[in-house]
Amino acid sequence: MKLGIVTAYPPSKVTLNEYAYHLVKHFRQNKSISEIVLYTDVSQEEAHIDQNIDGCKVTVVNCWKFNSYKNLLTIKNAIAQTKPDGVFYNLQFMKFGDKKVPAALGLLSPWLTKRSGIATIVLLHNIMETVDLDSAGFTKNPLKRRVYNFIGRVLTKFILKADKVAFTISQYVQIIEGKYLANNTMLIPHGTFETPEEPDYDKQNDFIKVMTFGKFGTYKKVEILIEAVEAARNEVNTPIALVIAGTDNPNALGYLDMVQSKYKHIKNVEFTGYVQEEEVPELFSSSDMVVFPYTSTTGSSGVLHQAGSYGKAVIMPDLGDLSLLVKDEGYRGEFFEATSVQSLKEAIVKLSVDQNHRTSLAKANYKAAGALSMEHIANLYVQQFERLNEKKRAVKLIAI
Repeated sequence: MKLGIVTAYPPSKVTLNEYAYHLVKHFRQNKSISEIVLYTDVSQEEAHIDQNIDGCKVTVVNCWKFNSYKNLLTIKNAIAQTKPDGVFYNLQFMKFGDKKVPAALGLLSPWLTKRSGIATIVLLHNIMETVDLDSAGFTKNPLKRRVYNFIGRVLTKFILKADKVAFTISQYVQIIEGKYLANNTMLIPHGTFETPEEPDYDKQNDFIKVMTFGKFGTYKKVEILIEAVEAARNEVNTPIALVIAGTDNPNALGYLDMVQSKYKHIKNVEFTGYVQEEEVPELFSSSDMVVFPYTSTTGSSGVLHQAGSYGKAVIMPDLGDLSLLVKDEGYRGEFFEATSVQSLKEAIVKLSVDQNHRTSLAKANYKAAGALSMEHIANLYVQQFERLNEKKRAVKLIAI
């Protein structure tokens, strides 16, 4: 099968690029796939294709750009020229732009692909019904919220015109099936990017490294984390270092520069900027705990799955999709009140001084991550494509 994948891809800064990198890696190793065509926002020369993998051929077609009004047409033309047997869309609602019109137009692409007769599967990482538009950086205006929700409903209906639409969280499936009476949804978990060798939980460092990872400035705010770490240092004998890894959210450009300036007087706080894919293992492996300074969520957390795969304890607010992942997939964490510096400080202190508890959380997360490998997830999608193509062949035979 020649599989097309519409997605952002490293070194793109557009969301879900890391998920695509790992999913593509395991698609390449699936014996049912003969070739992958990546319809991306980067060029063949730029794309981080792992040449050390013994897998199928990968062709990169640079055919869309963030916030371009032409994406609907350029993606359609690229697919028509390359003729894949199936197309997989790796999507969320801000995939193609942070401006309303280009973002919406891009999300019509799966509908056009389906209309062309190609087996089409969409993985939708978030749904408008569970997104807090205020904290996620969309709008605080009540009227605009209603407009966004209306547009979200219309776009969801178009996305549901694909052959299959996958969600990573069971509650999403229930909401979409109930609200839209959809009969083509399916639950396929997020999956774990990598499952390295289990770490040495007894290893002791001379300091505690607290790390957070993501795109910051909207519902992910690091001020609370910086202040909580500074407060925790007064209660913990071991030095505490803080690493803030990642970039600004596209809706909050300049945010991290502002934070760095505001807290320049606080020592041992490192801002890494964009983290290359090959740097991710060291980032997680060298950390003692991973913190999620979120005020809301917009989908299944790739960072939580990564933290689990490297056997790390996590500190997170008990809200939204993070809570669902704890219930659905077996992850565990130390919880704090989302907007309370005091609550977050107490959680950091607890994991800093109680290594047994920290190790217990780390082991549980490693076990949860190992249960859903990306190889298994990729295979589930391949099986779905094979079933869709079998049905299409059967329909053609009947027509003849």
